[in-house]
Amino acid sequence: MNKKALPKEAYNPTAIEHVANVITHGIWIIPSILATLELFDRSYNGAQTLSALIYGATLIFLFSISTSFHCIFFCNKRGKLKDVLHRCDRAMIYVFIAGSYFPWLTLEQLPNEGWASSMKWFVWFLAHEFLGLTELKIGGALYVAGIMFFKSDGVIPCAHAIWHLFVVMAAGVHYYAILSNLYPPIPPYTNTVQFR
Repeated sequence: MNKKALPKEAYNPTAIEHVANVITHGIWIIPSILATLELFDRSYNGAQTLSALIYGATLIFLFSISTSFHCIFFCNKRGKLKDVLHRCDRAMIYVFIAGSYFPWLTLEQLPNEGWASSMKWFVWFLAHEFLGLTELKIGGALYVAGIMFFKSDGVIPCAHAIWHLFVVMAAGVHYYAILSNLYPPIPPYTNTVQFR
């Protein structure tokens, strides 16, 4: 572990920390693709397909861009590409947050009449109890707990990689909430006739 960065300067990870940063998000690219394909397989209408596309793309890009940034940062500490990917990495956090809300705002039942029907974008309206809320709270708590490590570079060895693991756990819990509550399994087609 290197010394903590001075104010207004970025922390300079050790080689081990760089590798840990790459691995902790890089190994989740393929599972993210498979998870997205599972959402597509369970989609039975256009809204579910669109939600799977948007959520899945943001999930895949979150891990892909983070991994790309950390690879380039490891290989080239002072390049323009590193700076661009660093901005993209940070921006993807916000894009992923929006992508994570999209299935809930698109597929969760909201009132069809009155002023509330026109406010689907108003995320706090969904703060009532609904299926999946427990998982969303757990995932949110994991994201928040991980921030402690995000801010501990130079204090805790591999702190950024530990933060990545909190992101992975939280994203996994949120994916489970979406999969189990908004994408129930489609029963297999059977070609049998039932007589009463």
